Amino acid sequence: MESNSLARTDKELAELYQRHADLVYRLCYIYLKNPVDAEDAVQSVFIKLIQSQMIFNDHEHEKAWLTVTTRNYCKDILKNWWRIRRVALDTLPEVPSWNGHESSGKVLARLLSLPEKYKTVLYLYYFEEYSVREISEMLGHKESTIQTQLSRGRKLLKMDLGGNYLE
Repeated sequence: MESNSLARTDKELAELYQRHADLVYRLCYIYLKNPVDAEDAVQSVFIKLIQSQMIFNDHEHEKAWLTVTTRNYCKDILKNWWRIRRVALDTLPEVPSWNGHESSGKVLARLLSLPEKYKTVLYLYYFEEYSVREISEMLGHKESTIQTQLSRGRKLLKMDLGGNYLE
């Protein structure tokens, strides 16, 4: 950048984005193997650039900085426990009916409609088969909190399904 100011102008940022957006996207896609995640990562990398006060010597210096930043950001994303444990919704197995009268899709839909704190612990406990202790460590809550959320979540799900499930 040929500017005496540390703040970049909108024009300079737009030019920088035009020069390097394709490179950053391709790197993100190579690491993350998902176009949606790659697009999110591109945004995050360019936000880091906007927030940085880095002064580049030339276009190659820009490219090198963006390449290293992109690589590091993608590696951080890949190490994140949420990404490791995440499963695409279409790959989830059908939820077995609890009494054979309701379709499994309805049970899953009702589970997904619960408040986040109940939905998460019920899913981790019943579908991923984590123990209460493991869930408490993952979510950073006390074991008693997880047990309470499981109990309340079961009651909500039971009421939502008409009292026919989860005795």
